[in-house]
Amino acid sequence: MPFIHLTTFIAAPVERVFNLSRSIDVHKHSMKAHGEEPIGGLRTGLMNVNDVVTWQAKHLLKERKLKVKITALQSPFQFTDEMVEGDFTKLKHEHYFKPIENGTIMIDQFWYEIRYGKVGALFNAVFLKRYMEGLLQQRNNVIKQLAEGDQWKKYLQQ
Repeated sequence: MPFIHLTTFIAAPVERVFNLSRSIDVHKHSMKAHGEEPIGGLRTGLMNVNDVVTWQAKHLLKERKLKVKITALQSPFQFTDEMVEGDFTKLKHEHYFKPIENGTIMIDQFWYEIRYGKVGALFNAVFLKRYMEGLLQQRNNVIKQLAEGDQWKKYLQQ
Protein backbone atom coordinates (compact mmCIF):
# COMPACT_ATOMS: atom_id res chain seq x y z
CA MET A 1 0.00 0.00 0.00
CA PRO A 2 1.50 3.38 -0.97
CA PHE A 3 2.43 5.61 1.98
CA ILE A 4 3.30 9.30 2.26
CA HIS A 5 4.89 10.83 5.36
CA LEU A 6 5.26 14.61 5.68
CA THR A 7 6.61 16.62 8.59
CA THR A 8 6.02 20.38 8.75
CA PHE A 9 7.22 22.86 11.37
CA ILE A 10 4.75 25.68 12.06
CA ALA A 11 5.62 28.60 14.34
CA ALA A 12 2.19 28.72 15.98
CA PRO A 13 0.40 27.13 18.96
CA VAL A 14 -0.71 23.52 18.60
CA GLU A 15 -4.42 24.37 19.12
CA ARG A 16 -4.38 26.83 16.21
CA VAL A 17 -2.62 24.40 13.86
CA PHE A 18 -4.94 21.54 14.90
CA ASN A 19 -8.07 23.60 14.28
CA LEU A 20 -6.88 25.01 10.95
CA SER A 21 -6.10 21.45 9.85
CA ARG A 22 -9.64 20.22 10.46
CA SER A 23 -11.33 23.31 8.99
CA ILE A 24 -13.54 22.70 5.94
CA ASP A 25 -13.02 26.34 4.93
CA VAL A 26 -9.20 26.12 5.10
CA HIS A 27 -9.20 22.90 3.09
CA LYS A 28 -11.40 24.53 0.46
CA HIS A 29 -9.05 27.54 0.36
CA SER A 30 -5.98 25.32 0.02
CA MET A 31 -7.48 23.39 -2.91
CA LYS A 32 -9.09 26.31 -4.77
CA ALA A 33 -6.90 25.63 -7.83
CA HIS A 34 -8.77 22.34 -8.20
CA GLY A 35 -12.21 23.84 -7.52
CA GLU A 36 -12.60 21.64 -4.47
CA GLU A 37 -16.01 22.21 -2.86
CA PRO A 38 -17.93 20.44 -0.10
CA ILE A 39 -21.17 19.15 -1.64
CA GLY A 40 -22.48 16.86 1.08
CA GLY A 41 -22.34 16.44 4.83
CA LEU A 42 -20.56 19.14 6.79
CA ARG A 43 -19.91 22.13 4.51
CA THR A 44 -18.25 24.69 6.76
CA GLY A 45 -16.54 24.93 10.13
CA LEU A 46 -14.42 22.41 12.03
CA MET A 47 -14.75 18.68 11.54
CA ASN A 48 -15.20 16.52 14.63
CA VAL A 49 -15.26 12.77 15.21
CA ASN A 50 -17.92 11.01 13.07
CA ASP A 51 -18.42 14.08 10.84
CA VAL A 52 -18.64 13.29 7.14
CA VAL A 53 -17.97 15.55 4.17
CA THR A 54 -18.24 14.85 0.45
CA TRP A 55 -15.79 16.81 -1.68
CA GLN A 56 -16.09 17.48 -5.39
CA ALA A 57 -13.05 18.63 -7.36
CA LYS A 58 -11.25 18.36 -10.65
CA HIS A 59 -8.13 16.20 -10.39
CA LEU A 60 -6.25 14.51 -13.20
CA LEU A 61 -8.53 15.94 -15.91
CA LYS A 62 -11.68 14.50 -14.36
CA GLU A 63 -14.37 15.68 -11.97
CA ARG A 64 -14.14 13.52 -8.85
CA LYS A 65 -16.01 12.99 -5.60
CA LEU A 66 -14.49 11.87 -2.33
CA LYS A 67 -16.52 11.21 0.81
CA VAL A 68 -14.48 11.15 4.03
CA LYS A 69 -15.27 10.62 7.69
CA ILE A 70 -13.37 11.66 10.81
CA THR A 71 -12.87 8.29 12.51
CA ALA A 72 -10.68 9.37 15.44
CA LEU A 73 -9.91 12.65 17.20
CA GLN A 74 -7.89 13.57 20.26
CA SER A 75 -7.82 17.36 20.57
CA PRO A 76 -5.37 19.01 19.91
CA PHE A 77 -2.94 16.18 19.16
CA GLN A 78 -4.41 13.89 16.51
CA PHE A 79 -7.24 13.16 14.13
CA THR A 80 -7.82 10.62 11.39
CA ASP A 81 -9.96 10.86 8.27
CA GLU A 82 -10.83 7.89 6.09
CA MET A 83 -12.50 7.51 2.73
CA VAL A 84 -16.08 6.27 2.80
CA GLU A 85 -16.63 6.55 -0.98
CA GLY A 86 -14.34 7.57 -3.82
CA ASP A 87 -11.91 6.55 -6.54
CA PHE A 88 -9.46 4.82 -4.22
CA THR A 89 -9.85 1.30 -2.89
CA LYS A 90 -8.77 2.64 0.49
CA LEU A 91 -7.58 5.98 1.86
CA LYS A 92 -6.54 6.82 5.42
CA HIS A 93 -4.95 10.09 6.56
CA GLU A 94 -3.61 10.40 10.09
CA HIS A 95 -2.77 13.93 11.28
CA TYR A 96 -0.50 14.40 14.32
CA PHE A 97 0.37 17.64 16.12
CA LYS A 98 3.25 17.87 18.56
CA PRO A 99 3.68 21.08 20.58
CA ILE A 100 7.28 22.21 20.90
CA GLU A 101 8.88 25.24 22.52
CA ASN A 102 8.61 27.53 19.50
CA GLY A 103 5.59 26.10 17.68
CA THR A 104 4.12 22.85 16.42
CA ILE A 105 5.37 19.87 14.47
CA MET A 106 2.61 18.69 12.13
CA ILE A 107 2.93 15.14 10.84
CA ASP A 108 0.89 13.58 8.05
CA GLN A 109 0.73 9.82 7.56
CA PHE A 110 -1.23 9.05 4.41
CA TRP A 111 -2.04 5.55 3.11
CA TYR A 112 -4.00 4.74 -0.01
CA GLU A 113 -4.75 1.85 -2.34
CA ILE A 114 -5.65 2.19 -5.99
CA ARG A 115 -7.47 -0.04 -8.41
CA TYR A 116 -6.30 -1.58 -11.68
CA GLY A 117 -3.67 -4.03 -10.44
CA LYS A 118 -0.26 -3.77 -12.11
CA VAL A 119 -1.35 -0.89 -14.35
CA GLY A 120 -2.48 1.05 -11.27
CA ALA A 121 0.78 0.25 -9.47
CA LEU A 122 2.77 1.52 -12.45
CA PHE A 123 0.66 4.71 -12.65
CA ASN A 124 1.22 5.24 -8.93
CA ALA A 125 4.98 4.75 -9.23
CA VAL A 126 5.32 7.03 -12.24
CA PHE A 127 2.88 9.81 -11.31
CA LEU A 128 0.18 9.46 -8.66
CA LYS A 129 2.33 9.28 -5.52
CA ARG A 130 4.12 12.54 -6.43
CA TYR A 131 0.78 14.15 -7.29
CA MET A 132 -0.77 13.16 -3.96
CA GLU A 133 2.31 14.28 -2.03
CA GLY A 134 2.15 17.63 -3.83
CA LEU A 135 -1.51 18.10 -2.84
CA LEU A 136 -0.71 17.35 0.81
CA GLN A 137 2.28 19.69 0.75
CA GLN A 138 0.19 22.44 -0.86
CA ARG A 139 -2.41 22.08 1.91
CA ASN A 140 0.28 22.11 4.61
CA ASN A 141 1.86 25.25 3.14
CA VAL A 142 -1.50 27.05 3.33
CA ILE A 143 -2.03 25.93 6.93
CA LYS A 144 1.50 27.11 7.81
CA GLN A 145 0.99 30.48 6.11
CA LEU A 146 -2.36 31.05 7.84
CA ALA A 147 -1.20 29.87 11.28
CA GLU A 148 1.95 31.98 11.27
CA GLY A 149 0.19 35.15 10.09
CA ASP A 150 -2.98 36.98 11.05
CA GLN A 151 -5.34 35.37 8.53
CA TRP A 152 -6.08 32.39 10.78
CA LYS A 153 -8.58 34.63 12.61
CA LYS A 154 -10.71 34.64 9.45
CA TYR A 155 -11.12 30.84 9.76
CA LEU A 156 -11.24 30.36 13.53
CA GLN A 157 -13.37 32.20 16.03
CA GLN A 158 -10.81 32.45 18.85
